Amino acid sequence: MNTYKLTLLAIFAALGIVGRAVVVFIPNVQPVTALIIICGILLGPVSALLLSLIVTFLSNMLLGMGIWTVWQIVTWGLIGIICGLLGKVFKKIHTVVIVLIGIISGYFYGFIISLTTYQVTGKFWPYYILGLPFDTYHAIGNAVFIILLYPIITHLLRKYANDRFCIQQQI
Repeated sequence: MNTYKLTLLAIFAALGIVGRAVVVFIPNVQPVTALIIICGILLGPVSALLLSLIVTFLSNMLLGMGIWTVWQIVTWGLIGIICGLLGKVFKKIHTVVIVLIGIISGYFYGFIISLTTYQVTGKFWPYYILGLPFDTYHAIGNAVFIILLYPIITHLLRKYANDRFCIQQQI
């Protein structure tokens, strides 16, 4: 973990925290899952895991802490680790595949978060089934945020990496 990666992680975290706070009025639609997926693919599993921890903790300080906070960290952490490993194995992943990962992640997130209700009430299936429309909002939101953010973030990272490489060659 170098200064460059820490700076990128801070930018991703700021985007996630502010983005989550800005769209809080839309149920289950927020950019955090999409940013963790993008971070995992571009920066690796450790960065994505750290991002999930930072964004969840800091944004929940604004939006409210609860038993779900631990499960959010676990779920987003798993999504980040899986995407980070995919990014290491496959150097080039097409945007359509990343969008599909985002859609699947929306439903996976809803499934794991529904387990928190089982922890409290002992009832899982009614809560999970009634939550499927919200998981669908999350999945669609992930797809939209990935379509909007992935090309921009990869372009900026490539541009910065190229500029940095040119500057290092001149020195």
